Amino acid sequence: MAESLLAILLVTSSAKGPNVVYRWPPSVENTRPRLSRPRPPVDGLELDNPWRASHCSDSLNDLAETHMEGFVGDIDDYAWRRPTESRDGSMSFSRSAIPASGRDSPCNKERREIDPIANEYQSLFDYTAQFLAGMLCPQGHLCHQKFELVIDNLVFVGHPVCAEPDGVWRFKPEKYKPGSRGRGTRHRETNLADKDSSEVSLGGDTHTTATSKSSWLHMFHLVLVFDLPDPSSSASGNVARYFDTIYEQIAFTVTAVLFQEQVLSNFVELECDAIGSLETEYMIKGEPFSDFASQAQRVSSIATAMKYLYDAIKSSSMAHITLNDLPLELQLPPYLDHLLHSEEESELEFVGRLENQTDSQLWGRELSFGWRLPALVPWKSLLLLDADQELDPYANLRGSHVHAEERSLAEGLIKFLETASVTLSLADMASLLDWDLHSQVYPTVRWLVHHRRAKIVDTVHNGLKTIFSIAPKLDKPLTTLTAEFKRDFPQSSISPLPTLMATISDSNSKQADNHFFATVVQSKDLISLYHEVVLWMLKRDLLITLHLHVRVVTTTELKVHVRQTHERKLERRASYHLHGRRRSSRMGDHGVGDAHEHPRVNTPWLSLSPKAAKRYPRRSIDSGQSKPNDVSGSILLEDAEDVFDEISEEDSGEENVGWGSPEDTLEPSMISDPGTASPLERKWLAAMSEGKDEYIARRFALINQYFDGKRTDDEILYRAEISRKQLREVLHHYEEYLQTFLHPA
Repeated sequence: MAESLLAILLVTSSAKGPNVVYRWPPSVENTRPRLSRPRPPVDGLELDNPWRASHCSDSLNDLAETHMEGFVGDIDDYAWRRPTESRDGSMSFSRSAIPASGRDSPCNKERREIDPIANEYQSLFDYTAQFLAGMLCPQGHLCHQKFELVIDNLVFVGHPVCAEPDGVWRFKPEKYKPGSRGRGTRHRETNLADKDSSEVSLGGDTHTTATSKSSWLHMFHLVLVFDLPDPSSSASGNVARYFDTIYEQIAFTVTAVLFQEQVLSNFVELECDAIGSLETEYMIKGEPFSDFASQAQRVSSIATAMKYLYDAIKSSSMAHITLNDLPLELQLPPYLDHLLHSEEESELEFVGRLENQTDSQLWGRELSFGWRLPALVPWKSLLLLDADQELDPYANLRGSHVHAEERSLAEGLIKFLETASVTLSLADMASLLDWDLHSQVYPTVRWLVHHRRAKIVDTVHNGLKTIFSIAPKLDKPLTTLTAEFKRDFPQSSISPLPTLMATISDSNSKQADNHFFATVVQSKDLISLYHEVVLWMLKRDLLITLHLHVRVVTTTELKVHVRQTHERKLERRASYHLHGRRRSSRMGDHGVGDAHEHPRVNTPWLSLSPKAAKRYPRRSIDSGQSKPNDVSGSILLEDAEDVFDEISEEDSGEENVGWGSPEDTLEPSMISDPGTASPLERKWLAAMSEGKDEYIARRFALINQYFDGKRTDDEILYRAEISRKQLREVLHHYEEYLQTFLHPA
C-alpha cells in the first residue's frame, strides 16, 4: 500500500528560519530505479521459459554466471530517464553551478565525512535538511491550501498553515462561499473545506474567539514525501488523482486537527519544543539519529502519530493515532496503488466493480474510489470483522462519555451490531430492526465498512446450502493460513485447511449436490461449527460465492410453432375476407326483397360475433316496427363485417412484429434482455407458456425480465418478491427454454 511513500516530515518556520523538526523513518529508503522495459531476473533462471525451468538444476551455476556477466554491464540499457536528462550536454547546466541547489558542496561533504553523526541529523534525500525546510515553508499567502512540490524524483505533498501577521494563531474564516463559482483546484479546495469542516470547526462563535499566542512558531507543515511514479506506467491523469487522494485523506485531515489544537492550546509549538530539546541533547552526546527518533516518540504524541501513520500506510491498515488526547482513525483506499500500474486483470476488475453511477452514489464519495467494493444492494449481507480489543465498539458505545441525547442512537447501533449476520440480507435486517433501508441501514453499513469493522458479502444460506469456490489469490501463504486454521479449529471433525479447500474446489465440477453442506458438512449436527469455519474463511477472502444466473433460449421447435401459428392466422384472415366478399356479392344480386320469401328467418345463419350480438337485441327494441326480414338481412352483412374486423384487429400488430426480418430465423437463439424484448421475442416468450398452468405462466411472465444472465438468484428473489421454491418451480417447468449457470456476482 502506498508503495511510493518514503517519509513523513514535520517542518516548522520561526524567526530563526525553517527547520525539519522530526521525520520518520530514521533512515529513508533510496528511490528504486525505474525501468523503460522489463529487465531479466538477476538470478538468470528464466522460470517463465518452460524448458529452462525444467532444466535449471542441470547447469544452474553456469547459467547464473553467464547471465550475471552480461547483466551487470547492461543495467543502464533498461533504466528509464527523463526527457530532460537526454539533452545535449552543451545545452545543460551542471548542478554544481547552482549555489542554492541545496546539494552537498565539497566542503560540506568533506566535513560530514569526518562527522557521520552530524550527517545523519543534517542530511536528507542527499539534500541538506536546511535547504529542504526552506523549500517546504512557503510564503504566508500560499498557506492554508494544498502544497505539492516536485524536486527531481521526489514529490512533497502537504497543507502548510501559519499564524496571522500579528503572531496570533486563530481560525481562518471560510475562504469560499457555498455559492461561489470556480473550477479546477479552486473548486476542489471548496469541496475539501466543506467535507472536513467538522474536523476544523468547533462550532458557533469559537472561530472568532479561540486564539493562541505563539512565542516563536510562525508556520508548521506536515509533509508526505513520495517517490515520483513513472508517468508511463499508468493512464493519463492517474498520478495526479493518486496524490489528490492522499492529500485529502491524510495530509489535510491531520493538518486540520493539528491546526485546531495549536489554536486552542499552542499544542504544536510545545511538541516542537520537546522534540527540539531532545534532538540537541542527542546531538551533543553523539547519539545516532535512530536513537533520537525512537526516544522522541516517548516525549511527543506528534512523533508517535507520524510513526503509526507511516507504518499503517505502508501496511495498508487503519492508522489509530492520538493528537493531544484526540483519537483519530486514518487510512487510504486499499487499492489506491492500482492507479500507478498498467491495466491488468485486477485493475479491470477494480474499475468495473461498481457498474453504474447509482452504485457509486450509494457508497458515497470516499468509498466509491479505490475500495473495490461490491454494489450496496438490499440482497447483500454484512460480515462483521474482528475488532481490535483496545477499540471495542461496544465499550465505546456503552461508555459514560456518551451524551444522553446520543444514547438512543448508540443503543440502536448496538442492536444493529447484534442483529447483523451473514445469513440475513440488508433488507431482512431493515425489516427486523424496523429501520429504513436507505436512510438508516445504508449509512450504518457505510460507516462500518469505511472503518474496516465490516465488509459486504453475499448472503449465506442458513443450512449452508451455498455454493462456494476458492479465491484465485491468497493474501497470505497457505502454510501460514493452515497454521492459523488449525489453531482456531482444533476439532477432529474439521478437515485441515488444504483438504477443505480441495474439497470445495472439486465440488465446482459437480452438476448436483455441489453446495457446501452436501460436499463438506454432510451432517446437521455440524452446521453451527461449520458456520464459524465459513466466517473464518470469508474474513480472509478465501471463499467466493457462486450464484445462479438464468438466460432464455428460443429453440428451433418453438420458432417453428410460432411461425406456423402466424401462417394459420394469415390463412384464416384471407378465408374470412374471401367469404365476406362472396356474401356481399350474393346479397347484392338477390336484393333485399328476396328476404320476404323467407319470413321465418329471424336470426342470421352465421354465428353472431359479440359486437353483432350486442347490437341485434338493441336494434330490435329500437326499431320494433321494422320488418323481421329486413333486420335479418342487415344482421347477415354486419356480422360478416364484424368477424372480419375482429381478425383484422387481432393481427393489426403483426406487421410490426418483424416477420421476415434478420431476427426471424429458425436457428436457436438467445434473448439477451427479456425485459426489453422485441415484438417477435415477446411472441416467443408467450409461446413458451402455452400448455402451462396459469399460475406458473403468470409467474414466468413476471420474472423472465430478470433472465438476462446478469441478475443473480438473490436479486431475482428480492425484486420479484418470490421464494426460492417458487423460482425453482419456474425453472423446472421451463427448463427446455432456460440456460442456467453459476458465476460470481
